[in-house]
Amino acid sequence: MRLTDLLSPERVGIRHASGRDLESASSHFDKHKAIALLASMFGEHDGVTPEEIERVLLEREALQSTGIGEGVAIPHGALPQLKEQVAALLIVPAGVEFQAIDDAKVSILFGVIGPKRATGEHLKTLARVSRLLRSKEFRARLVGAPSASSVFELISGEETEKKGGP
Repeated sequence: MRLTDLLSPERVGIRHASGRDLESASSHFDKHKAIALLASMFGEHDGVTPEEIERVLLEREALQSTGIGEGVAIPHGALPQLKEQVAALLIVPAGVEFQAIDDAKVSILFGVIGPKRATGEHLKTLARVSRLLRSKEFRARLVGAPSASSVFELISGEETEKKGGP
């Protein structure tokens, strides 16, 4: 399974400091607001609301930050009522304080939620996200992308390239 099977162009967003984006830049944008925005991007799945997704992501963050360093965070969680994994991606070019392992701001938040019973599949997805975002050059291309659709296309192209074709 490819990450683009879990993601969709509608669940990719860019939060520009200028405010011409998903949320106005007038208020202070912190880790909690970033997670709330990411959760809202998931929409409703299998009767699970964005508010429930936000709660699960924040509970996971309370255990330990999902900021893995190099400007990347992979907020994730599981809910019993979900039937399949779903992903959402938020790009924050200006970065957000996230208590990441390297104390650097996070510009790429790749959220993954899935069914509680599918732990193995969930771990494989997290590893896949980590591999995708390993390249500094690729991360820079994502953060510098002009639109959400171009972010999705970059990921799709990278997955195709790694697999050796469509």
